Amino acid sequence: MKRIYASIVFTILLIVIGSSIKLKAQIQNSDVYKHPGLNQRNYRVNINIPDLDGFETLKCDFHIHSVFSDGRVWPAMRVDEAWNAGLDAIALTDHVEVHKLKEVDYSDLNRSNEIAQERGVQLGMLVIPGAEITRKKPLGHINALFIKDVNKIKVPNELDAIDEAVRQGAYLFLNHPGWPNDTSTFYPVHKKLVAEGKLRGIEVFNGDEQYPKALNWIKEYQLGIFSNTDLHYTSADSYWEKLQRPMTLVFVKEHSVEGIKEALFAGRTLAYFDNHLAGKEEYIKEIIEKSIDVKIVNPKKNTIEICNKSDITYQIRFGRYMYSIPLFANKTLRIDIPSGTDIAFTNCLIGQDRYFTKKLW
Repeated sequence: MKRIYASIVFTILLIVIGSSIKLKAQIQNSDVYKHPGLNQRNYRVNINIPDLDGFETLKCDFHIHSVFSDGRVWPAMRVDEAWNAGLDAIALTDHVEVHKLKEVDYSDLNRSNEIAQERGVQLGMLVIPGAEITRKKPLGHINALFIKDVNKIKVPNELDAIDEAVRQGAYLFLNHPGWPNDTSTFYPVHKKLVAEGKLRGIEVFNGDEQYPKALNWIKEYQLGIFSNTDLHYTSADSYWEKLQRPMTLVFVKEHSVEGIKEALFAGRTLAYFDNHLAGKEEYIKEIIEKSIDVKIVNPKKNTIEICNKSDITYQIRFGRYMYSIPLFANKTLRIDIPSGTDIAFTNCLIGQDRYFTKKLW
């Protein structure tokens, strides 16, 4: 009798549970059969780049455009794109002086930032208010991050625009120094702005362009290094694969907009682009040391195993090798390397044509 009673109760529970599921979920039948695995909207790429001691590594893009200047994407969608790609923070930097679409109301230049920030709150993405001061060379294009009122920097004189951005507490960096004439020049106006504490960084990579000379300027003038997309169209048009999208790595004390601001003014950045790292030697050194483990397998034959725990594929060269050997992401390489050998990481740049070098054992 107890078994019969238990069976009845269990059957009733199944009916109740089944009914509740049918009420909450769409029935899969011959009329409609959903394939939820095809909806990638809520999937995010996980990027494994190690943190530094005392700092969190944030993956950022500080140069992006929307329909509120000459881009083709709504500001909120820029946040979604970055979240899907595995980024932690973006800055929407619409041009102050360039507005291309007749359908868009440009009367308030803060609107794109407001829309992006609202979406950032919904997704948990850090969104920094920004703008691009867009002038011809020699000044060129200057990005202003942490801007408070974009409308106030739309003034006739370009240096007045710079001064207003500085008054608002903005962080300024030079965009794509080799554009548009394929000549990278650090002009006297830039040196003057650096000396005055107004210009603080340079893009060494933009979209699909690298500016090798900028690595020397960054070291000479102690500037922050940046790598950004400068997106105008959808990110899917340009970046199809994981880690294909360029990023600025920022080493923050706290995961917040203020944390990023403190880190930028302190100069704690690296540039990541096309499977390269570029910037200060001390940061590259720690990223590499936290990325790889070395195991001595046979000291007599100089056989070691190098385990790369990160998502970055490092390229190494040593001895008489003419070409670099890949340390593939998330794989272990067994190789013979004599103790005390200097290893050049040929995709880790500390200057123009200068590679980070270290001994593995």
